[in-house]
Amino acid sequence: MKNNTVPEKVKIINKNSGEESNIISLYDTVEQAEPQNEIISIKGLKKSFDKNLILKGINVSFSKGTIAAVMGPNGSGKTTLLKCVLGLVRPEAGEITVNNINIKNNCEYRKFIGYMPQTPRFPENLKVKELIDMLKDVNGNECDYDEELLIKLNLQAIYNKPIGTLSAGTKQRVSGSLSFLFNREIIILDEPTAGLDPVSCEIMKEKIIKEKENGKLIIITSHIVSEVEALADRIVFLLEGNVHVNSTVDELKDRTDESNLNKAIAKIMVNHGS
Repeated sequence: MKNNTVPEKVKIINKNSGEESNIISLYDTVEQAEPQNEIISIKGLKKSFDKNLILKGINVSFSKGTIAAVMGPNGSGKTTLLKCVLGLVRPEAGEITVNNINIKNNCEYRKFIGYMPQTPRFPENLKVKELIDMLKDVNGNECDYDEELLIKLNLQAIYNKPIGTLSAGTKQRVSGSLSFLFNREIIILDEPTAGLDPVSCEIMKEKIIKEKENGKLIIITSHIVSEVEALADRIVFLLEGNVHVNSTVDELKDRTDESNLNKAIAKIMVNHGS
């Protein structure tokens, strides 16, 4: 079951209309997080590209035992935010800590994170088994491997096939399995069911829920709102480089007076633009 504990509601002022809103204050949500559960903390994060400020001082935290969906329209900054956490993009200001490790100039924290990119890119000449063995070698062969997805997605059947011969959907199955393989405390999944067949999609969603129940933090991005509604405990919704909403799914629907998450998100975007 989802954790429906929500932070205290506070009123904020719509910067365009001057009207009061009951959307949860991001900063207050961060302050009320349980310290023993917090595993990622982001404070004052800023990032620009070509003088365009993409992230405008992001403050947000993520806790263990949670499925958090990072959402927002194209250009809102969600991909940049996750790339900053992964160390793929260097912010100009702010602080990110993972398991109390400041990630600036420190790559040790990456051992806590499994990652599934939206579009996986592997050496196409390698066979699937060779890719898995290579990644095990790189990671030190010291962990208790989680091969559940390798088995359930029947990837043993393609172990001897070169990556370059695989379909996009099969590469997604490989990528998803690898993100869980090393039993990380944090799993970041960018559009995890994109391109998957219905059976593989359900297997992936069951795995996400199972690992959340095992105490891991799962961060997903997805444009499939029904998928987010079924999986996520919390929504972090970005607009124009700011966190506009950070709340549970139920709280968001309650504050927008909508029974449907898709309609709740649409109302947020319409109100923001008005």
